[in-house]
Amino acid sequence: MKFMLLQYYGGSDCPVPMTRWTPEEAQAHIDFQLELNAELRESGELIEAQALTAPELAKFVVSDGNAPVVTDGPFPEAKELLAGYRMIDVESPKRAIEIAARGSAAPGPGGEPIRDRIEVREVMWNSEEG
Repeated sequence: MKFMLLQYYGGSDCPVPMTRWTPEEAQAHIDFQLELNAELRESGELIEAQALTAPELAKFVVSDGNAPVVTDGPFPEAKELLAGYRMIDVESPKRAIEIAARGSAAPGPGGEPIRDRIEVREVMWNSEEG
């Protein structure tokens, strides 16, 4: 079963935005994510994982089939924007939730778990099968 685990900017209980973490706290968080990815890769469960650039670098595109309208950055009222994702292939929804829970407990300021809200979505069909 394939699942996408989505992480968001502003999607955690952490009261301090990552932009205000110390360099050591940010590095500990990144190291945790990389170690989790390595573990999942070794177990054969990780398909892909990517962090995305900051929301202010995003482009929003709308089109009616003609020339697209492109808007820079997030709208100011947006509270959560996608920060990154993991695509996993696991035996059960329970395993997907276990992996999401580990990601949610990534360290933040002071090494405390950030309690990131991870969205777990099953892939509807395998694109390789048609």
